[in-house]
Amino acid sequence: MSGLYYDEFEVGMEFNHSLTRTITEMDNIMFCAMTHNPQPLHLDEEFSKGTMYGQRIVNSLFTLGLVIGVTVAETTLGTTLGNLGMTDIRFKNPVFHGDTIRVVTRIKEMRESKSRPDTGLVVFEHIGINQRDEEVAYVVRTGLMKKRPA
Repeated sequence: MSGLYYDEFEVGMEFNHSLTRTITEMDNIMFCAMTHNPQPLHLDEEFSKGTMYGQRIVNSLFTLGLVIGVTVAETTLGTTLGNLGMTDIRFKNPVFHGDTIRVVTRIKEMRESKSRPDTGLVVFEHIGINQRDEEVAYVVRTGLMKKRPA
């Protein structure tokens, strides 16, 4: 288990995650298929040529999931009990097939659980950045984290 317990986090901690991921056309198509999203901006190259992007863009929910997923091994793997909420989600720049995403995580807030003495809440700030150093996704996520066993 490589995730951190609540007690191991500190407000202000920053993780520059070493795992990166290049997004493929198949990632985008499969995600759209699995989520029943027929948006032509994601699937139709000819339609997308006539948009402000000039090409298909990656489904933003896939980008969000990827940004959070990249962080798991170094932060919450085996030590989280679940996500309690995601707020302040934004997509500053589009993601295209072939873009490589890296992620930075900062710990914004922490507090012990009032109802579960063996847990605490950690507020994570995740920022997805492409190979051109452009922010492509931002999310604030609250996780219910286990405390280190006594």
